[in-house]
Amino acid sequence: MEWFTAPEYWLSRLVFQRALAVVYLVAFLGAALQFRALIGERGMLPVPRFVARVPFRRAPSVFQLHYSDRFFAVWSWAGCAVSVALIAGLDSLLPLWGGMLLWLVPWVLYLSIVNVGQTWYSFGWESLLLEVGFLAVFLGNDEVAPPIVVLFLLRWVLFRVEFGAGLIKMRGDACWRKLTCLYFHHETQPMPGPLSWFFHHLPKPFHRVEVAANHFTQLALPVLLFTPQPIATAAASLMILTQLWLVLSGNFSWLNWITIVLALSAVELPTTAPDVSGTPIWYEVVVLAVATALLALSYRPVRNMLSRRQVMNCSFDPLHLVNTYGAFGSVSRLRHEVVVEGTAEDPPREDSDWREYEFKGKPGDPRYWPRQFAPYHLRLDWMMWFAALSPAYAESWFAGLVERLLENDRDTLRLLRRSPFPADSPPRYIRARLYRYRYTTWRELRETGACWHRTYVRDFLPPTRLDSLAQRR
Repeated sequence: MEWFTAPEYWLSRLVFQRALAVVYLVAFLGAALQFRALIGERGMLPVPRFVARVPFRRAPSVFQLHYSDRFFAVWSWAGCAVSVALIAGLDSLLPLWGGMLLWLVPWVLYLSIVNVGQTWYSFGWESLLLEVGFLAVFLGNDEVAPPIVVLFLLRWVLFRVEFGAGLIKMRGDACWRKLTCLYFHHETQPMPGPLSWFFHHLPKPFHRVEVAANHFTQLALPVLLFTPQPIATAAASLMILTQLWLVLSGNFSWLNWITIVLALSAVELPTTAPDVSGTPIWYEVVVLAVATALLALSYRPVRNMLSRRQVMNCSFDPLHLVNTYGAFGSVSRLRHEVVVEGTAEDPPREDSDWREYEFKGKPGDPRYWPRQFAPYHLRLDWMMWFAALSPAYAESWFAGLVERLLENDRDTLRLLRRSPFPADSPPRYIRARLYRYRYTTWRELRETGACWHRTYVRDFLPPTRLDSLAQRR
């Protein structure tokens, strides 16, 4: 069937596949390097405890059948290896069915991780990677031209990502409708980047233009993805530029990057496609059957987008095949941070030598300038931002973090930038305090060299020692 393929997207498919494999690599690398402290056997939210209460049908994962830290490490590093193979183009050297199976491997590997990741893997970009990764299985390799149906489904995902985010903003915080949200967002976003301070200090009229441009990108351009070329390419290109602007302004894990990858699939890159034989019948049948199933599953995300009670970042099936997305339906006006401190004195006093733990990404020391980590995801740092919004977000894991800091747990300390205590001399007490953070002014920056100014608000956790945590459990 000639209508089934689009040879003009040959190069677009190649770029999309290699870029997606890079995102997979970043995701698996983060899992391999962070899992022990987060969900390992002695982690804050151990996988064995989770699978003991959650059945396989609700969270299908190989770790429902067997879990050990060594097995999880092998599983994650295997995902890194497969990702590198895909980046190198191994799928193009295999027969069509072999390339499809190779693309299926990272999807299965990462699905098993996400479905036992609990709070640490509850972000929308996890489901987005799985949804896009599943579609990549059916995009084909050098034996066939790109199938139009799969290209359409990729645009359908991009439409839901952008349009859903636009709707949640218009229905959510009034500042989006008033074009004032960026008066606050660059300062209060989960993890600022090295340029966020400068973005915050842009003139307010420019912030209003930013918000208006965002609304145009998320509410008008997505519709143009389904128009003929070159209009669709122009719409996708503007989305890419918008996402690059967001990359510069903050650390949003790989959300911006996978959105860029999706948009690349809609860009018609100039190329001369090689001559290939007709597509196999079995391949056409499989692709059409999968497409039909995915369109049927799209009912619930569409209904959610049309609902006045629209929710963000929700998966409607345990395989994360078709999901709903969105970001920043509301924007915080003030920034609060939980600062964790320890002391070796027993009993502790207010004037004791309290030493602060320093995190890699979240604000702490007012003089420490933020670094660029995205697309790498610092999961603990992100959850500390949620903890500052409400202690309820930290209820399941914060006590576990404190316990491991009191033990000088090596895997937990590796998630931090610096521990104030030697490896052989853990603190006797840990406390946490809530501070109000704001960006310094230009004058304050020149005088102090600090990009943040902080003010004590209240205690988040009173001084706590190891035996008291054991009694609670």
